[in-house]
Amino acid sequence: MAEQLFDFDNPWRPNYEAGQTLGWFGAVGICIVSAWYLPLPTTFATVAASGCSLMGFYRMAKAWTRHSDMARTNFTGKTFIDIEGLKKASKGAIKRDELWLGNGYQWTDMVAQRMHALIASGVAKTLGKEALSKDGSYWLHGLDKEDDITVPLELLEGHTLIVGSTGVGKTRLFDLCIGQAILRGGPVVIIDPKGDQGLADNARRICESLGQPERFAYFNPAHPDKSVSLDPLRNWNRKTELASRVAALIPSETGADAFVAFGWKVLQDICAGLIATGERPNLVSLRRYIEGGPDDLLTKGLLFHFNQKVPNWEKGAASYIKTSKAKNKGPEAVLLAYIAYYKEVVIHEWPNVDLAGLISTYEHNRDHFQKMVASLIPILSMLTADPLAELLSPKHEPGSEKVVLDMSKVIRNNMVLYMGLDSLADPTVGSAIGSVMLADMTAVAGDIYNYGLDKKKPIDVFVDEAAEVINTPTIQLLNKGRGAGFRLTVATQTFADFAARLGDENKAIQVLANTNNKIALRVQDPRTQQLFADGIPKIKVQSMSVSYGHNVASDPSEHYDASYKEQASAEEADLIPPPVLSELPPLHFYARMSGGRTFKSRIPILLTNAPLPKPARPRFITMFTSLWGGK
Repeated sequence: MAEQLFDFDNPWRPNYEAGQTLGWFGAVGICIVSAWYLPLPTTFATVAASGCSLMGFYRMAKAWTRHSDMARTNFTGKTFIDIEGLKKASKGAIKRDELWLGNGYQWTDMVAQRMHALIASGVAKTLGKEALSKDGSYWLHGLDKEDDITVPLELLEGHTLIVGSTGVGKTRLFDLCIGQAILRGGPVVIIDPKGDQGLADNARRICESLGQPERFAYFNPAHPDKSVSLDPLRNWNRKTELASRVAALIPSETGADAFVAFGWKVLQDICAGLIATGERPNLVSLRRYIEGGPDDLLTKGLLFHFNQKVPNWEKGAASYIKTSKAKNKGPEAVLLAYIAYYKEVVIHEWPNVDLAGLISTYEHNRDHFQKMVASLIPILSMLTADPLAELLSPKHEPGSEKVVLDMSKVIRNNMVLYMGLDSLADPTVGSAIGSVMLADMTAVAGDIYNYGLDKKKPIDVFVDEAAEVINTPTIQLLNKGRGAGFRLTVATQTFADFAARLGDENKAIQVLANTNNKIALRVQDPRTQQLFADGIPKIKVQSMSVSYGHNVASDPSEHYDASYKEQASAEEADLIPPPVLSELPPLHFYARMSGGRTFKSRIPILLTNAPLPKPARPRFITMFTSLWGGK
């Protein structure tokens, strides 16, 4: 305990060293004056003045260190950076396979000790009322010396979660990370439900600054004339993937209820029928055959199979057609004849599983069928209404001026795909678009994982306002995407957003568990604050208490008792107290990286089409003000 007592020093006490500096230099002046006016040996005065000077400079160094620690807490400015500045700032980090996260310092137990000591002393009392800025506690960034913050890219393979309230800098942090991902030359996918035009412009201009404007692709249903077309059903290896991709969009509390299962079967039967007839499945064709029934598709499928496999089938089917027309009227009579011919003749020698499934869908009770697909039809209607019919179900016609992309092509060509979902104007449709594209991305990740396509190529995916588009395939991508090279960075406002979107708090916890890196800007939600802080070990915070005592006896003959006691103690405390997250200024954040390192940093605002503002004139605060209260 004695050792703790003498090692303890309150870092926010008044700057006594400044007064001592004045005293020693004052002694130098006295020595010089004394030697001049008094009959003292010059050698003695010189030695005394030299000794006082050395002590003065020694105390000045100590005073300046303490003054610098205090002066750093007065930082309240914002910094800006242009594309060339971003290239210069991140050049070294990119060469070292690192990500530059702005300027800050590592948040250690020593820094946390300074924070707890300042809070205990009173922020306004120690730093002055001006330290209580309406924008947040800027003094948090002045607890240590600032430097470039970089983290190894290999840590990003564990995926990154960014949380922060509205308007505190999530999109600007995305600018910083996306810009470096583009500079590294790999494929980049940006999903932005809000459709932030600045985010899109920054990505496009960075591509142009590299002399690679063709890398950038823009998708936004609000601007169909500027938008490329994306086919979310183009990439698949097994036919069942297509059904799973669309069925993932069906609202469900468990993800395995009867409506989802039936919807998956119908989608699978129709996709298989389309593939069997040589037609590429897309969202428009799925909607057509689910809303209107699979009659036409089944007819095409049966005829295609008969022509390919059954010799002289026309003669064999003639009697079935004649019998059916006698019992039924209209074009349905021919289809019923083909079905009977298949079941009684063809299935024994030339069976086809896809046709069998399509026939069962056709023969299902129509009223029950409509009830079971009632939740699937609205989703397909959203994704095929104008202008999405052209944007999400392109025809892939050669020579067309419309650029048609898919996730596999974006990854293969190292493109930068920006997807604005226009969720502010139409949140339901925007959410459906984002979900189906994430499901497509999960399928591509599965192909890479299974077949080794571009296995060593890192793929950076950024999802802003992730709670609006996240679904079960996204959780799978977070869980298994690392083996395929996917590095996801997802941003949201609170933990509750994930729980509300997924309908299950356990699934929301899955999202947190599958993101090894956590970045927190200003967060007002107490639950989210606590979840961020819970993953960080506790520390021991030192404090000192001083007590005085005396006892005056009523009898003058008795002794007078007095006591003085100093006690240093250590108590358990949070490395980052959860309430502190609500006081962060805009653009400031804490980062807890995989492996246990924690950082406090601030990010510059990336400007691409405006001159950099002039830096604010720095304040000069003399260290000697510490003599009058340390403010």
